Amino acid sequence: MAEEHRCQTPEGHRLCVNNCGFSGSSATMNLCSNCYGDLCLNQQQASSLPAASPPSSSKIESISSSSTAERQIKLIPSEQQQPPQRPNRCTVCRKRVGLAGFMCRCGTTFCGTHRYPEVHGCTFDFKSAGREEIAKANPLVIAAKLKKI
Repeated sequence: MAEEHRCQTPEGHRLCVNNCGFSGSSATMNLCSNCYGDLCLNQQQASSLPAASPPSSSKIESISSSSTAERQIKLIPSEQQQPPQRPNRCTVCRKRVGLAGFMCRCGTTFCGTHRYPEVHGCTFDFKSAGREEIAKANPLVIAAKLKKI
């Protein structure tokens, strides 16, 4: 039937050699961009090792399957990469605050009622912090003394 209508797939549209479902091209050894990138990465790693042999088509499949497993491992977040969780309860009344919690400069989270420093008995010294900010922002400018003639 294809011969009657002269329908053929174009030369540029071939499936990847690794049967991953994407289209490959002759410029990338009939591999898709993902598999070709994995192949190049593995060749670079193998070139740093002594006595590396050139990859064959059976090795390409094993490289592709191993790199897919590596991608899945990288997607799983480790415990060290997770940011520290904010407390979701008010420190004074233990009311759940969720995203609406207020972080005080003393480092604790409070609800809308206890967010003010006077209400929760804040231990942060606002006066000295303000003085330090002003001192950093406005350095003293002292002119050199002139000698009298």
